[in-house]
Amino acid sequence: MGGTSTAPMPKRVLIISDAWGGQINGVVRTYQNIIAALEERNVDVRVIGPEDFRRIALPFYKEIELAILPARPLRRLIEDYAPDAIHIAVEGPLGWAAWRYCTARGVPFTTAFHTDFARYIALRVPKFLSSFAERSVTAVLRKFHNASTCVFVATARIEQQLRDSGFTAPMVRLLRGVDYDLFYPVPDPKRAEPPRLLYVGRVSKEKNIEAFLALPIAAEKIVVGDGPLLSHLRKAYGSVRFTGSLTGRALADAYRDADVFVFPSRTDTFGIVLIEALASGLPIAAFDEPGPSDIMGHDPALGAISDTDLADAVRRALAAKGSPQERHDKTKARYSWPEVADVFHKNLVCESHG
Repeated sequence: MGGTSTAPMPKRVLIISDAWGGQINGVVRTYQNIIAALEERNVDVRVIGPEDFRRIALPFYKEIELAILPARPLRRLIEDYAPDAIHIAVEGPLGWAAWRYCTARGVPFTTAFHTDFARYIALRVPKFLSSFAERSVTAVLRKFHNASTCVFVATARIEQQLRDSGFTAPMVRLLRGVDYDLFYPVPDPKRAEPPRLLYVGRVSKEKNIEAFLALPIAAEKIVVGDGPLLSHLRKAYGSVRFTGSLTGRALADAYRDADVFVFPSRTDTFGIVLIEALASGLPIAAFDEPGPSDIMGHDPALGAISDTDLADAVRRALAAKGSPQERHDKTKARYSWPEVADVFHKNLVCESHG
């Protein structure tokens, strides 16, 4: 893990992110919470996102818009704001424009590894191309992140994965947090019959959601979220309850009303929904991937993970011995947005390694 710099703490922080605006995802929620905590400390934070440029919606994914030819207007926005620190959040068109601006001028910047794009793309191309696609995308990501003064990563397994792939920039562990006034367990929950299995997240291909929907388990399945597959999956899985997106108290109540939280994704690097579920008292069933395995460890009170059999993980999670309050307390002891913001702020200005 990287260390903090002796340089003064930045008072004007610029975050440049291809994920912002009306998007609802882990990247946006992470920075929204970090910004709220920083602003309480009188740190001025400016976010530059796709909405600051001419943009186009992704085909088949209208919720995501990408900036078009952002380089020249981005330069003006950066120089007008005159930040003390620049953080590039996502490796999209806007992120690369910011990368080129900074590297051409020798301006230090930090990055974050939020999405395993190499693995995501490898899973979606023909099998004979998957290895080549993963290596090619990894090489591009390596170039992007190795130019930064440090890379924020969510878990130990992600850090080791990047090191094994030739990422040489300093890395700093940046966890996530939970609003514990909102996400808390029911004092004396009663198991539903049949049990209620909950998924929260984007309804999209990269989330591997059909592994959840097709589980051969007698249970009520509930999907909270929106995305490009929602209409199709509603028709294909008529017995599943699709609520659309929920926020605030409605989302917290959805967690509290369920018996197990199921996380089928194989490409997420963390999963804020996992710690929200635990804070709400739910055991988790998930594949053995970096987010779930680092969050849950080998603690059977928190649920169950499996390398290949999600149904088996669900059955073991339903039998988990830990109490809802125990899961809440263990989560609260580890995950705090003010602490996350503190780590982020302290490491925005790091010593150059290049």
